[in-house]
Amino acid sequence: MPELPDVETFRRIAAKCVGRTVRRVSVDDPGMLKGVSHGTLQRLLKDARIASAARHGKHLFLALATGCLAMHFGTNGSLRLLREGEAEPRFVRFHLVLAEGDRLAYLNPRRIGEVRWAKNAESFIAEARLGPDALDRRFDLMAFRELVEGRKRDVKSILMDQQSLAGIGNIYSDEILFQARIHPAIRGEALAKEQIQRLFKSIKQVLKTAIARGAGSEAGAERLPRFFLMRERRRGGHCPRCGTGLAMMKRAGRTSYFCPRCQTR
Repeated sequence: MPELPDVETFRRIAAKCVGRTVRRVSVDDPGMLKGVSHGTLQRLLKDARIASAARHGKHLFLALATGCLAMHFGTNGSLRLLREGEAEPRFVRFHLVLAEGDRLAYLNPRRIGEVRWAKNAESFIAEARLGPDALDRRFDLMAFRELVEGRKRDVKSILMDQQSLAGIGNIYSDEILFQARIHPAIRGEALAKEQIQRLFKSIKQVLKTAIARGAGSEAGAERLPRFFLMRERRRGGHCPRCGTGLAMMKRAGRTSYFCPRCQTR
């Protein structure tokens, strides 16, 4: 599932279109539109200039004079900039045809995801009750302590709760916990202050490293450092730190991978 590093990559693709004009909207799958019809979207976006491309957690926002497109990529969606004349790939559900002939295409093979229309990114974030973005500079150690301390939920679930903290999913929560040497089942109320500080540092370092190396949730793991869990995150994988076979458990309805030796309870 696309997580914060993936969506940051998509944002950088969309940023190449800032300042360009949308000539028309092509909707190949109306089911991907939520809360707005194809006709209304066509009217709102025709000849509108893309003012900015922003990201909050797992959501991408394209701001225009008339409002804002909010995209969520579901389980395996992505964004592509197709140059004029370039063949259209499979699973394009929605695309913006730009003035020069290029197309900004939203792909989604499993059709789990959505494209919405909002007044602006801020109103969307408030209405969706999303928590702070994990890489927001304003999200500091003090804010993280308030999020974790005293919580009776396991730390894995806390990290994945988008209304608490936006951007981290199943795969990167495993990586963050591994780098911090914290077991995924430990409850927030049981974490020592030193562990919380280590976990906060791990969130920032892991996400920034993945972005810098162009690694996503399901692709590009080979670009990550050799000491990252993601390179071995599979059935039969081994801890890149100590060589112990990885263990698996269910947390928040998802399969977690961890090292039973490095991440003890």
